[in-house]
Amino acid sequence: MRQIVVTGGTGTLGRVVVRRLVARGRPVRVVSRQAHTPGEHGWAVADLVTGRGVEAALAGATTVVHCATTNGKRDVEATGRLVAAARAAGVAHLVYVSIVGVDAVPLGYYRAKEECERLIAGSGLGWTVLRATQFHDLVLRVLEGLSKAPVLLLPRGVAFQPVDVRDVAERLADLAEGGPAGRVADFGGPQVRAVEALAAEFLHARGRRRPVLRVPTPGGAVRAMRAGANLTPEHADGRITFAEFLAERY
Repeated sequence: MRQIVVTGGTGTLGRVVVRRLVARGRPVRVVSRQAHTPGEHGWAVADLVTGRGVEAALAGATTVVHCATTNGKRDVEATGRLVAAARAAGVAHLVYVSIVGVDAVPLGYYRAKEECERLIAGSGLGWTVLRATQFHDLVLRVLEGLSKAPVLLLPRGVAFQPVDVRDVAERLADLAEGGPAGRVADFGGPQVRAVEALAAEFLHARGRRRPVLRVPTPGGAVRAMRAGANLTPEHADGRITFAEFLAERY
């Protein structure tokens, strides 16, 4: 049976991917920077940023699901080290999760993700890239931060299509079990919602009262989002809505 390695397997998305694969009876090895006690899956201590332990972590792997992420240039360097180690280990399939709009929204984090995509596509490995919309968890963290002020300021004219990590993890598990597919269809949440609608659901769930003010926000990133570059309404494949996510959380 194929050995599947999951980088970032203790993160928000990665740990759910691991659970999905284990539930399907797949042999899984989690790559982590710190040692853990093995449970239903194996562990490998490695650091993609420095390269320490990466070669050993991929030994015997046939498929790698790359969920680990960091910021900017370090993310590109870490992905480059993973690609080199995967080639040396004879990995047959590298699955990468990216973000909808990385080629259209001018944010440094997005540009790094796009560069990682290019590295993987040009690696000579069998590869699959899945772009997903923003996770419910990210939207929640942003709204939690914004709601600490007495007035909730939101960018005017911006919408999001938040998706649950459980839905994305299920799709990644499917892709990991299959063969290399290149750039597959984007994966979005079930609903495209104006940011103020998401904020209203958040405030209701948290039992908070805040005046909400929609403000014009300059910059290329917000302009691209107003144009819908962060959305994929034709691929609203997720099932769990933001309201359902909040109801579970609170």
